[in-house]
Amino acid sequence: MQADILDDIEAKLKDPEIQETLSKLAPEDLAAFQWRMNWLASAHDHQIEPTGEWWSIWAVIAGRGAGKSRLAAENMAWWAWSIPKSRWLVAAPTSADIRGTCFEGESGLLAVIPEILIRDYNKSISQITLINGSIIGGIPASEPNRFRGPQWHGAWLDELAAYDYITETWDQVQFSVRLGQRTRIIVTTTPRPKDLIVDLIGRAGDDVALTTASTYTNLMNLSPSFKKQILSYEGTKLGRQEIYAEVLDPEDTGIIKRSMFRLWPPHKEFPKFEYILSSYDVAFTDKTQNDATANIVFGVFKPTDGPMSVMVIDCWQDRLQYPDLRPKVIEEFEVVYGEGKDKKRVDLILVEDKAAGISLIQDLQRAHLPVRGYNPGKADKTQRLNIVSNIIAAGRVWVPESSKNKGYVRDWAEGMISQVCSFPESAHDDYVDAMTQALRYLRDSHWLDIDGPAPEDYDEDDLIDAGMVKRRGNPYAQ
Repeated sequence: MQADILDDIEAKLKDPEIQETLSKLAPEDLAAFQWRMNWLASAHDHQIEPTGEWWSIWAVIAGRGAGKSRLAAENMAWWAWSIPKSRWLVAAPTSADIRGTCFEGESGLLAVIPEILIRDYNKSISQITLINGSIIGGIPASEPNRFRGPQWHGAWLDELAAYDYITETWDQVQFSVRLGQRTRIIVTTTPRPKDLIVDLIGRAGDDVALTTASTYTNLMNLSPSFKKQILSYEGTKLGRQEIYAEVLDPEDTGIIKRSMFRLWPPHKEFPKFEYILSSYDVAFTDKTQNDATANIVFGVFKPTDGPMSVMVIDCWQDRLQYPDLRPKVIEEFEVVYGEGKDKKRVDLILVEDKAAGISLIQDLQRAHLPVRGYNPGKADKTQRLNIVSNIIAAGRVWVPESSKNKGYVRDWAEGMISQVCSFPESAHDDYVDAMTQALRYLRDSHWLDIDGPAPEDYDEDDLIDAGMVKRRGNPYAQ
C-alpha cells in the first residue's frame, strides 16, 4: 500500500505545474517538503503515521532496532512544523536518554529536522525551538513531578515500559497533553509485562492505534555487530521479548516460580502451628492511589516428612492509610487460627520500621500488642527477595490448595502468589515486602534453619577469633 502511495506522489511531482510551484517556495518550506518526501520514500510501513483521526495514542510496540526512535522523531517533528507555535513533550527514562537518544541520537530529533528549520537548541534544558515558534521540550520520567504545570499539544514517550514511575508519569502526561483541537501521543517501547503496556494493547482499535514490528523489519539498517548480538537471543524467552516484541507473562521472568510453593491438600486438616507471625507492609504515603497496605499471616509447623516450614494461612491487601489501619490490625489480631486444643492467636506482629509503620508500631505498643519493627537496612526489594528465595525454592513455604481447581492455590491467595511470582515486573510489590520481611525474620530467629544444622563443636566465639566468621549485629535494630 505504501509503495502505491509513493508511486502516486512521484507521478504528481513530475507535473510541470507542481514543479513550478515548488520552485517558488521559500527555502525553509522547500527544505521541509523535501524532508517529508525523503522520509515517506524511505520509511517502513510500520513507521508511517496511522490514517484517520479516531486515535489519540499511537502505541508502537516493537523489537530492538526496529526503528522506533526514528519513527517517533520524524513524525513528532513534522507535527511541530505543521502546527506553528505548538508545544510538544518528549519523555524518556532518564535525562541522559532524552539527550542521547531522543534529541542528539543518530535517529533523534536533531538528526531528522533540517537545520534551516531550527532556531535554537538549548541543551541544558533539552528544548528545541523551531523557526515557526513551535517548541519540543524534554522531561525525564525519573522526575514525574516535573510533568505538572506545562501544557502540550502532544507527546512522545520513549521506552515507556522502562519507566521507574510508569503509572505516575503516564497519569501526569495525560493531564498535561491538552492543547489544540486534537492531541496525539506516540508511545515507543520494547514491551515488558507491565499493566499499562497490556492495557494499551487491549485498547487497540478504540483510542489506541497499535503498531507492532520485530527487529527483522529493519535488519538491513542495523550494524553487523548489533545484528550478531541481538540475533544470538533467537529462540529464547528474552529473544521473544526483545526481538519479536512479544509481551511475556510476567511470571515467566520472576525470581520466584509458582512451582516453588507447596500446596496443602484442600481436605487435609491443618497442622498444629508452633508460632504465628503476622507481617505488614504499610502504605508509604497517601500521595498516590497506587499505595496499599498488605498483610500475610504465616503459621510455623513441623511437617511429618520434612524440616520446619511455614504455611500462608491468611493474606489481604487494602488501601488503608494510617491511622485507619490501626483498628484493622487490632481486629485481625483477635482472629484465632486452628481448632480445639490446637487453636492459636498471632504471636508476633511484624511491621517495617519506616514512614507510617513507625506510628503504627508505637500505637500497637501502647495497645499492648506483641509488635516488632523490621529494618531491612540498605537492601532493596530485589535483594530482600533474593535473600529469602532459597527458603521458598527449598519447598519450605506452603499455601492451601483450592478445592475446586486442583493444582492451584485458593482464591484468596491467588493475588499474593501472582504478585510475588511476577516481581520485579509486577505493578505492585506490597505482598512481596510483607513476605520477604517475614521469612527473613523467621530464618534469623531459627524457626527456618535453611542452611542446615551447625557443626557439632560449633562455638561462635572460637570461629570469630579464628577469623572464619564475623560477629553479626541485630539486622532489625535502628
